[in-house]
Amino acid sequence: MSSSVCIGLVNPKSPTNVGAVMRAAGCYGAEAIRYTGIRFARAARFHTDTKATGLRIPLLATDDLTAELPPGMKIVCVELAEGATALPAFVHPERALYIFGPEDGSLEQTLIDRADAVVYIPTRGCMNLAATVNVVLYDRLAKSAGAAGSEELIRQSRDTNNRIRLGAAAQTDGR
Repeated sequence: MSSSVCIGLVNPKSPTNVGAVMRAAGCYGAEAIRYTGIRFARAARFHTDTKATGLRIPLLATDDLTAELPPGMKIVCVELAEGATALPAFVHPERALYIFGPEDGSLEQTLIDRADAVVYIPTRGCMNLAATVNVVLYDRLAKSAGAAGSEELIRQSRDTNNRIRLGAAAQTDGR
């Protein structure tokens, strides 16, 4: 695959957040999720991957998120760091490992120094880990050539209980 996305989580503590990150990975086509630390491993028994994304996307424990990256994979740290690029102005690399810090801390300076780019979401205050992953992956999708969407994508993506269609009047006036 010429375009690929991996997610790196530094010592995540919340099984709920990791489950939501797994769901985001499935929605936005990430190829793998790597994580460091021991906190999530202790909490994994709470099974929060509600879409069984783990059957399609590997969730891998590692000591080094940046080890053994495929050729051409860029490291993009997501952190509220002075000098970082605001996400709206960021041009996503074709192949990227997006690294997110722990819910109760920041990325280490040594990891920031190894990154090809550091971006932040220009909000007032910091966001929840899973929300941050969703926003970054959505921004990547929105800026991509495949962002147009289609009726078929809607049919494939919606819940089995959702059969909503816009009426002819709503379709013509933009609603």
